[in-house]
Amino acid sequence: MRNGVDGNGQPALVQSVDRALAMLAVLADRGNAGVTELGAELGVHKSTASRLLATLEAHGLVEQLGERGTYRLGFGLVRLAGASAAQLDLTRLGREACERLAAEFDETVNLAVLDGDSAVNISQVHGSASVGVLNWVGRRTPLHATSSGKVLLAFGPAAARRALSSAPLERYTPATISDAAVLDRVLAEVRTRGWAATEGELELGLNAVAAPVCAPDGGLVAALSVSAPSYRLPADRFAAVAERLCVVATGTGRQLG
Repeated sequence: MRNGVDGNGQPALVQSVDRALAMLAVLADRGNAGVTELGAELGVHKSTASRLLATLEAHGLVEQLGERGTYRLGFGLVRLAGASAAQLDLTRLGREACERLAAEFDETVNLAVLDGDSAVNISQVHGSASVGVLNWVGRRTPLHATSSGKVLLAFGPAAARRALSSAPLERYTPATISDAAVLDRVLAEVRTRGWAATEGELELGLNAVAAPVCAPDGGLVAALSVSAPSYRLPADRFAAVAERLCVVATGTGRQLG
């Protein structure tokens, strides 16, 4: 390379962008691929492919699966491009699910997705009883202290769980789970029963229940939750609310193309 130009006369920065875009196209076609496989496809050394993937991952354009070194497209692409057809379906169908459940429970219903180390709500509908509730759309919430976050951790990529366990868990209330080992046990229970709940773990007096929304291939795409003051959503109602949530969340997932 001379003066920032590669051997083909192409500016090095432009070549890197071209390779990164080609890498995204490969992942779009194959669903997921490893570093070595991507390097071979692009005709570059594994180290070059790894550096490109690290940059894409830092911007949320790709994410690692449970097996280290295997990547798929990240949710950051949706933020940059507006939305792909599948994400438009999720937004539309998720909104319909939120509206239906908000009418049934007369409480606040949210649809959240995993974004790095947080849950991000992409849709929210209030019931008539939800007076003065904050608008959480677009806001990042902690995974370990919310019902949606627990669902995204329990059923999402193992890398998200590993990343969370490697750092101290912030305590928001006396009820917040701040021990990684305890959180692991809770997530195992979530996977077994199929839903998650929180009792005043993000805000005192606020309880919530969430269920996973999975695509037809079984992959987790979002979490659907109902939240309310603890006196309207006590722990003894969690199972009944979760049963209905799971039905709606499963139906929503089946409609995703």
